[in-house]
Amino acid sequence: MSQKLVCNCNGTMPLDAKALGLPVHQSLCRQEVGSFLKALDGSDSLIVACTQEGALFSELADQSEKPLVAPLRFVNIREVAGWTQEAQSSGPKIAALLALADMPEAEPVPVVNYESQGRLLILGAGSQALPWAEKLGASLDVSVLCTEPGDLPLARNYPIYTGSVTKLDGYLGNFSVDWDLQNPIDPEMCTRCGACVDACPEDAINLSFQIDLDKCKSHRSCVTACASIGAIAFDRADRKRNAEFDLILDLRVDPKMRMSQTPQGYFAPGVDPLDQALVVNQLLEMVGEFEKPKYFVYNEKVCAHGRNGKVGCSACIEVCSTAAISSLFKGGQGTVEVNPNLCMGCGACSTVCPSGAMRYNYPSVSHQAKEIKTIATVFSAEAKKINQVTAPSLLLHSLKAGTQMIDGLGRSAHLMPKQFEGLPAFMIPYGIEHIASTGLDFWLGALAYGYAEVLLLLSGEEDPTYRAALEEQIYLANAILKAYGFDERIQMVVADSAKDLQSASKAMGALRQRGALHAICTPASFGFSNQKRETVEAVLEHLQKQAKIPLPEIGAALPKNSLLGGLTINKDACTLCMSCVSSCPEGALLDNPDEPILSFIEKQCVQCGICAQICPEHALTLAPRIQSVEQRKQRAILNETEAFHCISCGKPFGTLKMVDLMLTKLGAHGAFAGVAMDRLKMCGDCRVVDMVKKET
Repeated sequence: MSQKLVCNCNGTMPLDAKALGLPVHQSLCRQEVGSFLKALDGSDSLIVACTQEGALFSELADQSEKPLVAPLRFVNIREVAGWTQEAQSSGPKIAALLALADMPEAEPVPVVNYESQGRLLILGAGSQALPWAEKLGASLDVSVLCTEPGDLPLARNYPIYTGSVTKLDGYLGNFSVDWDLQNPIDPEMCTRCGACVDACPEDAINLSFQIDLDKCKSHRSCVTACASIGAIAFDRADRKRNAEFDLILDLRVDPKMRMSQTPQGYFAPGVDPLDQALVVNQLLEMVGEFEKPKYFVYNEKVCAHGRNGKVGCSACIEVCSTAAISSLFKGGQGTVEVNPNLCMGCGACSTVCPSGAMRYNYPSVSHQAKEIKTIATVFSAEAKKINQVTAPSLLLHSLKAGTQMIDGLGRSAHLMPKQFEGLPAFMIPYGIEHIASTGLDFWLGALAYGYAEVLLLLSGEEDPTYRAALEEQIYLANAILKAYGFDERIQMVVADSAKDLQSASKAMGALRQRGALHAICTPASFGFSNQKRETVEAVLEHLQKQAKIPLPEIGAALPKNSLLGGLTINKDACTLCMSCVSSCPEGALLDNPDEPILSFIEKQCVQCGICAQICPEHALTLAPRIQSVEQRKQRAILNETEAFHCISCGKPFGTLKMVDLMLTKLGAHGAFAGVAMDRLKMCGDCRVVDMVKKET
């Protein structure tokens, strides 16, 4: 059991000590700080309902004579509840937030390691790159690649290259850069003696020690002057250069790496001197060993990326904005490969993955489910005490930008209540590492736990690819809800940036005016599985039991991007060759060893489309839909036909349709006349026996 310290921040929050079941302080960080110091003597974990003074409380804890034996945690109730227009009725929300802070922390995850020795490459025009090299040379192992000429320093204190970048990839401690040396003068060999400058009759060489080819008249006097050094060659054959670095400072107007989340150790501040200076300060701190969480878990056994040389689902590759995920085929088996050093933890790959092969793990879905279930349970219990029958709304937001926006909104609502709206009393914020890291299994699961709606707060820093992916997944999730007769209960709240409080305020005002919604169903008791498909199936079963309308016998149609669905088959075209069975990565398609029957279990299908691609007759078509739980579990027959029996032993070895087609195609060929035609009607064993008999 933890100790909880709650403060009304100098009387600015109307907190009800009796309802909370806790004493309420008025100035815990000042006159009443003794209460905090006294609490440190206890052996239980300590929760302080104040994040603003977290640094102060942490410092006091560090200075305490008795070392902490239990965690010290902080929770914000001020900006999200106590300073809002509905502070008087926010008691259930505050109780839920305190309960959340009291829950065990997530299990630690594996880490990804980086090692940087400070080998820095500065890319850009010489006029910008070289001054920074002079300043950083004493602290870092600097190299410069001038993409535009600039006056070179006479002292060769660090390597200077020139040319055009052809390839740049990698991450902190492991960058690889390729470039082409385009100028006749190789600055790596040049001693900057100036002999070429004096010798050039056209003044085509200046203190950049690069030849202006527009001025050069090919006298080659510079080559003669540099003969003993050999730095100048107009007919140089090998112009390709490569080097490895730990850090990249890219000062070009058009940076090489354009992704929204660039790799660790790569900085492209642009041409603004202030932005460059801020980045340089970060560079100086990036020498040594570093680590970050490994955000994902990948299970290639259920991955539907490819089979039999055909590419099926590539959703994770397409959505990744850091190029961390790539396709990998071995022996026709398609999987994906994730570079954990490039992964920045957005989690969008797991959101769009239909099979659950890619799973977000920071924290795990099962851990998050326990937290949101606790929040809903405590909120509902406290609301019932004061005769509130509303269900909570869940506001998902990123831990960094989203928290900044919500805190700013709360402060603005407190100081300027006529201009800004805080969070409604029924809305509970829940921070996640990245807004793209949860998907429809989590959202629909939250509704099954008793939430009235799920809102995703986008604060403007998201890559457009993530927003598009979330829009598709939200559309799909709402389509599933509508199939059961429920209203759309999942939506986005979009702002231009974390500082765009007006958009967020307008959205909160509209929601507050609308009022709280009722839950769509009674709360479920199941827990979330770390296997996405298992959670989805549990949620669907729960929603189906309380659906407002029954699903049609043929199922309800879903959008094309659905992870749920079946198959339609053209029986006239299908020859039951079973190519689809061998290619299905999820075991949704099955054959029968005794009879030519093609069966299908819809629950297993992830709509990857490999079967439709590999079918030689193009007889299969995906059918995104949702059927009843019972129908989805059944083994349904897609196609069956009469078997063809060996004319010698009577054993079935193919379908009548397939053998008839083969005989029709080969019957006119001379090689299959007479006895040879009869052998086509035999199984493999009898065919061999017949050939041996005829030869003897």
